[in-house]
Amino acid sequence: MARRQDHHDPLPIPNGWFAVDWSRELHVGDVKPLHYFGEELVLFRTRSGEARVLDAFCPHLGAHLGHGGRVMGETVRCPFHGWQFEGTSGQCTTIPYCERIPAQARVRPWPVQERNGMVFVWRHDEHKPPDWDFPVLPEIGHADWSEPRTFEVYMDTYVQDTHENNNDPVHFQYVHGMLETPPSEISYTPDSTHYRIVSHSEQQTPFGTFEMSLVRDSWGLGLTSVRSEGIPGAGLLMYSSTTPVDDGRVHSRWLLTCTNNLVDLAGEEFMKGLTTGVQQDMEIWKNKVHRARPVLCEADVYLVEFRKWARQFYTHPAGDAPGGQERGA
Repeated sequence: MARRQDHHDPLPIPNGWFAVDWSRELHVGDVKPLHYFGEELVLFRTRSGEARVLDAFCPHLGAHLGHGGRVMGETVRCPFHGWQFEGTSGQCTTIPYCERIPAQARVRPWPVQERNGMVFVWRHDEHKPPDWDFPVLPEIGHADWSEPRTFEVYMDTYVQDTHENNNDPVHFQYVHGMLETPPSEISYTPDSTHYRIVSHSEQQTPFGTFEMSLVRDSWGLGLTSVRSEGIPGAGLLMYSSTTPVDDGRVHSRWLLTCTNNLVDLAGEEFMKGLTTGVQQDMEIWKNKVHRARPVLCEADVYLVEFRKWARQFYTHPAGDAPGGQERGA
């Protein structure tokens, strides 16, 4: 029988670093309600310019700090009774009508990093502190590189399924119309939270014919960069973060930039190619089921490796046991 519930294995929300806003869209004094990871949060930028994220509901009488809250120095003030909560500790620092502050007057703070044009939070199912990091990309904001273009979309899918595409070279032929998939190599960092896939091909470009490399880096589940390299003094970069909203729904953000000498020659085509590719993938993602133990053939080497690698980012993996995949003949 082809009933969806008989074939679908739901995935839990993974642990890791995930974007919750664009840096340029969070100004000093801004307070924003957020809904990610199936939770209600409040994001604000303090008077010193720091981005902070806290659990949303005031411990007093339950008001949502993101709806009507106000930045006061390094705190956010509750709109209901004026209690103020410090952004790094979540501790209440001021009750305007009471000198004595209850010890339980605090909300959970979320670890925050701001880099590469986005505000990131660390999410862990058991509230453990961050145990891996991701780099600042030198191209973003560099004078020799263009002002980044951005694109974002909500999708009914899982972070793991969107990330899995990087390890599925055959889909580029059938979903995106590539005539062939170039050979690739994959390597992992010692802590195994980051991997890189590099593929090579000869391509005709506006600057001539070059041996080009497509370099795909991944940090955790949902954080990816793609670089096009090989033209001396020129390059393209795509950077993305896909964040769980609820079970089976994500918010993906893409940032694109290229060297200034490529903006007019390839910049618009780069942007169009990305958005077209995402739309093609969405038709698959929104209608597919997730199989924890798919039937794989001997050519699916990268997919087998990816499924094993992805398990480390879940507190309770959903049945993707290493070596548990069924293999075709």
